[in-house]
Amino acid sequence: MSYFRELPNLEYQSFLSDKQGSDDYLLVKNIFRRVKLRDDLQNVFTVFDKYQIPDGSRPELVAEELYGSSQYDWIVLVCAGITRVRDQWPLSDAQIYEYSEEIYGENLNSVHHYETTEVRDSQDKLILPAGKVVDSNFTIYDPNDLKQVGFGTTASVRVLNPVIGISNYEYEIKKNNDKRSIYILKPRYLQQVILDTRKAMTYDKSSQYVNDTLIRTENTNLLGPH
Repeated sequence: MSYFRELPNLEYQSFLSDKQGSDDYLLVKNIFRRVKLRDDLQNVFTVFDKYQIPDGSRPELVAEELYGSSQYDWIVLVCAGITRVRDQWPLSDAQIYEYSEEIYGENLNSVHHYETTEVRDSQDKLILPAGKVVDSNFTIYDPNDLKQVGFGTTASVRVLNPVIGISNYEYEIKKNNDKRSIYILKPRYLQQVILDTRKAMTYDKSSQYVNDTLIRTENTNLLGPH
C-alpha cells in the first residue's frame, strides 16, 4: 500500500543490542499521522460516487479500475471509512461460506433470527416493511379484512404471521453484502486529495523538527545529569 510512502519519517533512539553508539537512531514511518478528508470535501455529496464492490475484488483492484493505478488503494479505503481491511472489507462468496461453516458448523442453516415479510393492503399501500427483526410468533391483523369490517371490529379478521426465518448463513451473507456498498472519490478530485494529504503530512517547526518530513525524538542517552 503506497499510503505508507506518504507518511512522514520519525527517528527515535535505538535500543537494539547491536547499536553502534549512544547516538544511534532508528528511522521509521510515523504511523500516528492519520489521513482524513478535508471537511469541505467530506461534506459534499457530489464529490463521491456510490460503488458496489464486486465479488472477490480488493482495494488495489478497485483503485486500478477507478484511478488507473493500484497505488491509490489507500484513497479507496480512506473514502470508504475503512481502517481495518480484514474486518471491514467484504469477503468473496467462497470465503464467506468457509467462514460461516467454520463459525456455525452443523448449525450453518439453523435459524439465526426472524424477520418480517412485506405486507400491503388491497390498494397496494405498504402496511409492514420487510426485514424488521421480530419474534417468531409476531402477528398482525389482515389489513384487507380490516377495511371490510371496519377498524373497530376484529372478530372476523384473519391474523397474519408475516415472518420468515433467516439462517445463520443468510445472516452472514447479508452482513457481508452490506460491506460491498461504499462511497468512492470521483477521479477528478484525486489529485486534490493527494496534495491535501501531503500537506497534512508536513511537520511544523518544533524542538523535534529536522525537516518537513522528519522529526527526531529525545535521546535519553545523550541527556546530561539533572
